[in-house]
Amino acid sequence: MPSVVKINVLTVPEEQREVLEKRFASRAGAVESSDGFEWFELLRPVEGTDQYLVYTRWRSEEDFQAWMEGPMKAAHQRGGEGAPQQKPAASGSTLWSFEVVQQTGPKRD
Repeated sequence: MPSVVKINVLTVPEEQREVLEKRFASRAGAVESSDGFEWFELLRPVEGTDQYLVYTRWRSEEDFQAWMEGPMKAAHQRGGEGAPQQKPAASGSTLWSFEVVQQTGPKRD
């Protein structure tokens, strides 16, 4: 069964970029221990767009859904340990879903 990739496309106004990146940095480790989690990257736009890409790869759709309904939902509801509810840094969000059909890595000698 192929891995699944989820790309959350976040529209982030320029004045909120630092806020978004700090929030992701403060959650470091929050997804890594989730069952079925394989990879995460936060991609900052370089030019021509205000959209960040949040890339995650999962063993299965079921693993992703379990994370969405459990740890991710809890983290977004509380905004961090003891923190008040925070205003979202992103002004919009779209979730793209893919199946990995081919992959490769660097060639090793």
